[in-house]
Amino acid sequence: MSHCNVPALIEAQVEMGSANEVEQKTLFKLEEDAKQAKEASLMEQGGSLSPTFPPHTTKSPKNTVLKSIRIVILSNKLNLLLPFGPLAILVHYMIDSKGWVFLLSLIGITPLAERLGYATEQLAFYTGPTVGGLLNATFGNVTELIISIFALKNGMIRVVQLTLLGSILSNMLLVLGCAFFCGGLVFHQKDQVFDKGLAVVNSGLLLMAVMGILFPAVLHYTHSEVHAGSSELALSRFSSCIMLIAYAAYLFFQLKSQSSSYSPLEEETNQNEEASSDEDPEISKWESIIWLSILTAWVSLLSGYLVDAIEGASVSWNIPIAFISVILLPIVGNAAEHAGAIMFAMKDKLDLSLGVAIGSSIQISMFAVPCCVVIGWMMGEQMDLNFQLFETAMLFITVIVVAFFIQEGTSNYFKGLMLILCYLIVAASFFVHEDPQQDGGI
Repeated sequence: MSHCNVPALIEAQVEMGSANEVEQKTLFKLEEDAKQAKEASLMEQGGSLSPTFPPHTTKSPKNTVLKSIRIVILSNKLNLLLPFGPLAILVHYMIDSKGWVFLLSLIGITPLAERLGYATEQLAFYTGPTVGGLLNATFGNVTELIISIFALKNGMIRVVQLTLLGSILSNMLLVLGCAFFCGGLVFHQKDQVFDKGLAVVNSGLLLMAVMGILFPAVLHYTHSEVHAGSSELALSRFSSCIMLIAYAAYLFFQLKSQSSSYSPLEEETNQNEEASSDEDPEISKWESIIWLSILTAWVSLLSGYLVDAIEGASVSWNIPIAFISVILLPIVGNAAEHAGAIMFAMKDKLDLSLGVAIGSSIQISMFAVPCCVVIGWMMGEQMDLNFQLFETAMLFITVIVVAFFIQEGTSNYFKGLMLILCYLIVAASFFVHEDPQQDGGI
């Protein structure tokens, strides 16, 4: 190699090195762009709560009509109670015995409430965990809402108030108590733990609901209204609108909050991601929607007969309407939540149990109750938040007791037993309680 070619060779190597460097930078830039695009796609698909999980591709089953009926209707032993619904309608027109119509309707609605929960879970496979959690909460309480709207339509304001109150008490004491008790028996050698921060916020929301219900009652019983008879109703309607805004803000915070360290749905999202990897839906998206529509319509039909028979059942059985509304109706409506909360607790998933029991109570107190006030306003019914002194005191004490039990972030079978015993005291109290508004209020 001649000496004169050395500079040319060095220049050529420098040029090659520059070209390689440019190429590496270009490749690195392309990789960075692809990575950012992938992260943005995951954020859009998974929402702000689950950006680190890849989206689960759900296989939609192709079922015939008969197979779909077999899966939804014939796969559950509880569905053996379904014929009681049509039987209630038959008894209504043939014998017109209010006691029997009420009992048969009550039994007939029980499997429907459970199947509504099943159809919602199936639909949640296609919507993702965030929207699925919201759907579960909404359709979990659809039975109580439908019964309440029918009662409101018939002018039975006290039945609406007592049914919704009973559902809150049932979720907080009976459902949560059974979940703690059963979970504590399975894991008796340790205390089960759940998110302490979430429990505190839930307690705060329940106390806010109590405040909204308490003030109209206090205004009524202290006789301190500016305009007698109308101030209480006006305060109830204003408070209901505020509670609906607060519930909307709670949902926005729950579903869209950027704070990953504190997110009520984060635990559920993670566990749903794990579960979804080895579990696929049994029915398709449109099948789920159709079944939800059919089951909701059937619940609505039976609820009409159930509400019509409440007064007659109270007379024929010699049981106070307050006991029927607060204890019997909510137990049926909360059947799905009850089973779900216990199942999660026995799998040591206390955050999910708490989400079912306390989350359902929050939805009824912060959404269903004010929603019924607004619907009554539209119907021309004077539905207010004055639940009477006895009922309001019962709700206030219950929220305080539950707040104390969950403030530590731990649970065991003893705490569960205490909550169940508290519910038995509540049930006994309503059995001997005579509602003061017997004229025109029911």
